Order: sequence, then structure tokens, then C-alpha cells
Amino acid sequence: MNDFGNMQKLFSDLQKNLEKAMKELEGMSVVGEAGGGMVKVTANGKREILKVELEPELLKPEDKEMAEDLIAAAVNNALQKAERMATDHLGASTGGLMSMLPGFKFGGIS
Repeated sequence: MNDFGNMQKLFSDLQKNLEKAMKELEGMSVVGEAGGGMVKVTANGKREILKVELEPELLKPEDKEMAEDLIAAAVNNALQKAERMATDHLGASTGGLMSMLPGFKFGGIS
């Protein structure tokens, strides 16, 4: 096979691996926490929030502002973990080829 044929096969394989990895990420999840675990947020590999858990003591009206801050912090923590998980998973699924494409972002994931 010529070099062009090899390159076409390589890109075809890469595309198949990326599609498979993106599908797998939907089923993977991470949990972000804040306030020593008082707020837990679960996100999937597509960076979608799946679940928010609050300890009952955060539901007091006088703690509303603190609860809001902790929820935002836990969401951000979960999304950062989901980004790292997705980047690691896509890198492994493509045999490290993602890192060879400078500036390439796939659905916000580089």
C-alpha cells in the first residue's frame, strides 16, 4: 500500500477509535466534591451533570449562600475531573495520536 493509502487507513482507524471512545465516555463518571463532601456532583465523560447530592444540614435557609457556593465549587470540580478523564481516555484510545495534533479539540476536549 502506498503512503497515501496508509495515511487514509490511519485516519479511518483514528476516527473509529474516537467514535468508540466518545461513546464509552457517556458511561464513565466522576464525582466532584466541596465542603468536605457536603456537596457531591456526578458528571459523565461528556461533561454533563448527572446528579447533585446535598447533606441535609445545607438545606437550612440561613445557609443558602454557603450552599450555593459549595454547589458551584463541586460542579467545577466535577467538570475538571470529567475533562481530565475524557482527555486521558481519548488519548489512550487513539494511541496518543491526539497529542500529535496541536490545537485539535474534539467536542471541547483536546
